[in-house]
Amino acid sequence: MEISTMAQAMQLHARLLKSGRPEDQTHFQNLSKLFTFSALSPSGNLTYARHILTTLKTPNSYYYNTMIRAYSDSPDPTRSITLFLDMHCREEEERVVPDPDKFTYPFVLKACAKLRHTQLGKQIHGLILKMGFMSDRYVNNALIHMYSGCGDSGHALKVFDEMSERDVVSWTSVIDGFVDNDRPIEAIKLFDNMMDSGVDPNEATLVSVLRGCADTGALSIGEKVHNFVKERKLNGKANVGTALIDMYAKCGCIDNARWIFNEMMDKDVYAWTAMISGLASHGLLEEAMEHFEKMKSCSIKPDERTMTAVLSACRNAGWIGKGLYHLRSMKKYKLRPTIQHYGCIVDTFVRAGQLDEAEKYIRKMPIDPDVVLWRTLLWGCKIHGDVERSERLVKDVELLKMDSRDCGSYILLGNVYAATGNWKEKAKMRELMNQRGLVKTPGSSRIEIDGLIHEFTAGDSRHFEAENIYAKLDEMEQNVRREGYDPKVSEVLLEIDNDEKASQLLHHSEKLALSFGLIKTNPGTVIRIVKNLRSCEDCHSFMKLISKLYQREIIIRDRIRYHYFKGGECSCGDRW
Repeated sequence: MEISTMAQAMQLHARLLKSGRPEDQTHFQNLSKLFTFSALSPSGNLTYARHILTTLKTPNSYYYNTMIRAYSDSPDPTRSITLFLDMHCREEEERVVPDPDKFTYPFVLKACAKLRHTQLGKQIHGLILKMGFMSDRYVNNALIHMYSGCGDSGHALKVFDEMSERDVVSWTSVIDGFVDNDRPIEAIKLFDNMMDSGVDPNEATLVSVLRGCADTGALSIGEKVHNFVKERKLNGKANVGTALIDMYAKCGCIDNARWIFNEMMDKDVYAWTAMISGLASHGLLEEAMEHFEKMKSCSIKPDERTMTAVLSACRNAGWIGKGLYHLRSMKKYKLRPTIQHYGCIVDTFVRAGQLDEAEKYIRKMPIDPDVVLWRTLLWGCKIHGDVERSERLVKDVELLKMDSRDCGSYILLGNVYAATGNWKEKAKMRELMNQRGLVKTPGSSRIEIDGLIHEFTAGDSRHFEAENIYAKLDEMEQNVRREGYDPKVSEVLLEIDNDEKASQLLHHSEKLALSFGLIKTNPGTVIRIVKNLRSCEDCHSFMKLISKLYQREIIIRDRIRYHYFKGGECSCGDRW
């Protein structure tokens, strides 16, 4: 009997119970089929599957492993771990409970990864060592996935390095983990090692390394991956195509992203979303909205990420009315707005200087605002000089207590005080951060030269060409000053003299990356830089002048959007 619905499964179960021949081979096979359907089929029922398991007097490891696997894929993976512990401790005295085997552990480790329970994962790793399963490739792959999913790339790499036999899954798991844990440069190096070792990447590997290229702005490496995709005729794979669109868009090559998108035969919601998001971040806002309309005309239903991309386009354009319209329209797609969607609206109000409206909107939202949303308003207070509001916000909503491990609110409030010369209150914010052991995320910028990624932080002197970089930077400063450049020292929120402030501004990470790019690339070459934070006003003015004086196109991707500097102008229209 083929089973396609739970109703048929229950009919089969009733027939088996009536037959009363558990020793019969056909009975055993049908029961196994019934159990597997109930546990693993999308149309199954986990509660029913567990009932079948508990009624078996001598269940073998297949039944337990299947149940643990089903729980690990469920919304509540803790049940997977609980059943494993029952199995391991053999608590069910009335029945013979099988020992966990090498097929048990990968499913339990998957549950640990979903729960991000590193400590339990390490304990299970210890059990695996004790049971002698460390030579099994599948168990090792599951350990790599578990550690990566828990944010522990170091242990994932250690397991990987100690494996005697690695397959494409091993390589992909460790590469994907490094990308997920914000170590994309190392992920790209691992991919190079994989190719050198003779292991062919699969679709999942290519998607992971393309994400790494997108994160770092490693265009030339992404192009090599694209060539590999074309050689293996994987262009038609939707997930690979989407990853290529995302990579080219995030590396500043929106024309290439368009070409990939237009060549795709079957565009799903992810491909459309990647294209809309790329256009929005590049400031091509009308085109982004046109793509959204085309997507709907193709009967592709937008998802939450699509709407985030659409609302980001509205934010970047300053379209408050359109943004509110598209937020309300989510109901007809049966989507419930999330904190990210409301955040786009608040950011739009803030950028327009409508701080009253932004605060009212936050307070009347149907979901509780998080610290990021309040911090967006606090940032607006800094930009627009509204110290009174910022102090009231911190007091009224206890902003500094909402996330005691996040330093963003302390820094922003300190900057508000500094902008008005209240150094005493700024010092208090710094002291609070020190007391709680909080460290500000340093600004960093990456630039790819000849396939190698170079990363700079503010005032960085560790680079092997630091002397040349700073000499070039001094030359650049002299040239832009002759064009009227005046360092915006108000951006340096420290109690030091203006000369020191100007020096600090000159040594911002994107300026160091730009200097290195001018040294290492030929005239006329586009310079592409990726920055982890929002660009400051001084750097923005500096880049515009450099693009004019040195006749270079400079593309900078900061935390918010892209900036195309050409001929002394920026694509963002000086709003970012």
